[in-house]
Amino acid sequence: MAQVPTAFFVARRDDGFGDVYPLHAGAALSLGRAPTNRVVVRDDLASREHAEVFSADGEWRVRDLGSLNGTHLNGERLRADKPLRPLDEVRVGRARFVFVEAMDQLPDVPKPSPAPAAKNDGIEIRKRLGQTRFQDGDSTAAGAPEPETTHAEPRVSPQQAVAVLYRLALDMAAAPGAAELGALAADALFRATPADVVVVQALREGRELDLLVHRTRGGRPDTYHKVSAYVSGEVLASRQAVLAENVSAQTALANRDSLTELQAASLICAPVGCGDQLLGLLHLYRTGKSTPLNGDDLEFTLAVARQFGTVWHRLARQANLSAENRSLRAQLRLESELVGASAPLEKIEQQIARVAETKATVLVRGESGVGKELVARAVHMSSPRREAPFICINCAALTETLLESELFGHEKGAFTGATERLVGKFEAADRGTIFLDEIGEMALSTQAKFLRVLEGHPFERVGGNTQIKVDVRVVAATNRPLEEAVRAGTFRRDLFYRLQVVQLDVPPLRDRADDVPLLAEHFLKKFARETGRKMRGFTPAALDKLKAYRWPGNVRELRNVIERAVALGTGPQVDAPDIWLCELDAGAPVVGEALASGGSYRAETIEEVEKRHILATLNHTDWNKSRAAAILGIERSTLDRKIERYKFAKE
Repeated sequence: MAQVPTAFFVARRDDGFGDVYPLHAGAALSLGRAPTNRVVVRDDLASREHAEVFSADGEWRVRDLGSLNGTHLNGERLRADKPLRPLDEVRVGRARFVFVEAMDQLPDVPKPSPAPAAKNDGIEIRKRLGQTRFQDGDSTAAGAPEPETTHAEPRVSPQQAVAVLYRLALDMAAAPGAAELGALAADALFRATPADVVVVQALREGRELDLLVHRTRGGRPDTYHKVSAYVSGEVLASRQAVLAENVSAQTALANRDSLTELQAASLICAPVGCGDQLLGLLHLYRTGKSTPLNGDDLEFTLAVARQFGTVWHRLARQANLSAENRSLRAQLRLESELVGASAPLEKIEQQIARVAETKATVLVRGESGVGKELVARAVHMSSPRREAPFICINCAALTETLLESELFGHEKGAFTGATERLVGKFEAADRGTIFLDEIGEMALSTQAKFLRVLEGHPFERVGGNTQIKVDVRVVAATNRPLEEAVRAGTFRRDLFYRLQVVQLDVPPLRDRADDVPLLAEHFLKKFARETGRKMRGFTPAALDKLKAYRWPGNVRELRNVIERAVALGTGPQVDAPDIWLCELDAGAPVVGEALASGGSYRAETIEEVEKRHILATLNHTDWNKSRAAAILGIERSTLDRKIERYKFAKE
């Protein structure tokens, strides 16, 4: 004897009801696109195994089987198993089913003209859509011919629609902004749908909508009328695209709704967004009564809106990253600015401002540790080249062969150890600035090649024969008297004149003593932030000690003293005992200071003074070259060359 059904699952259509599926206790009813299901839903929005209806604890329940687009019960997406009650509606893809416990519970079959799903201001929303078949990935007709905008029948086949979407993706990849993206989207919609008007609105803060694009078919001029606030509100609330037909033209609405001014016969509105972020709305209007907008047009519009939203979101993200990058560069620039308010420093800053806008080669001169690289960086950051690279290289830190390779690059196999091609600093700094510190230590052979590059000639990598031409501004620095080197024949005269187009003389720290407290505070904040120490300011005794010192190592020495104080200090402020000053220079007069105080004068060159001072430093450190180089404020390699040059020997 056949089992009596306890309930029924009935397919619902716009014109009534379709197939009836009896439900038997203990037997589940499966729904999906696969032919193995009891209810086969032939819909591309349905998953192969989409949902099932089953009995449990004396009641019928519905369960989603992990479908892509979800199962909806009475319009709400299922998050868990739900019990079914008579006349509950279950939606799987586009297919709808009604649950009843007896067939007489079914309502009367509706008349051929169905009631609208929603009404307001004479508008009937006939269809809502949250997904589109164009994003299923099943279409393979990207190579189909693209229709022309002026085609006699605007609506296109699905294969042609995919071709339009493909072309739109290529065009959007090169669009610079949201307005250009909106114009491309409008052109695509005109190609594939019979829409007469396309409007793009951007969503601002406070859910306000601003007009971004207004286009009409054929590009004819037309007055812009505000879009329907009701339709916009519906789409913003549901985040689903809607198709509205039977837009009323009643006289009572003529002065209330702009849709009647547009004489819209049908419309589509789709949300434009990416993920959970809503960026705007896409409106389509068809003013002619023939060929109204339909469900296929809604599908295509939603696909365009999704593509539009993805690229729009990417552009907005790039703009935010660019703004953040500019902010970080501004912070970096602040970190690199010269610190101080003394008259000598203001003079240097004024000279930097004047020379930065030119292309002139700059020679920065000053004692070791005064901040010559900082001046060079300030020249670069104040120039039109600020967005291009700023590359530094210390000529004294490399041998002759390595320096040439670093400056001009080398080819693979050019010399032993050249296992791959190296791009030189000049090539890497193209359109930017290269800073050559201790230029006086450059070998004569390298000076000749360097001079040709300065004069605008191309160069070749070491071991190569390809001519390379670059646009690089050169800023050089030295603490040596280049004039003496020219007379001694260790520095080319023509290169000296070529470098000294603009000379910036950086004053030593003892000549701008007013800047010592400002610099000390600057370095204290920097190192306290880096180390996490909560040290704030200096005690009066500490400031007095800093001001009284003559700083032979200049700003570099002050920086190191403050870094040491932060690292070893224990109190909330830097105190005098925290400030450790070099015993070699503490209380010793700076070169020339004894003369100013009335000491005896002895005629000698700067080279002789340097030679005597270096030898005294070496003897003081018992020939500890690393310590002596630190006291002198020069590189260890520079000290080795000076020892060889002056033919020093340990006694």
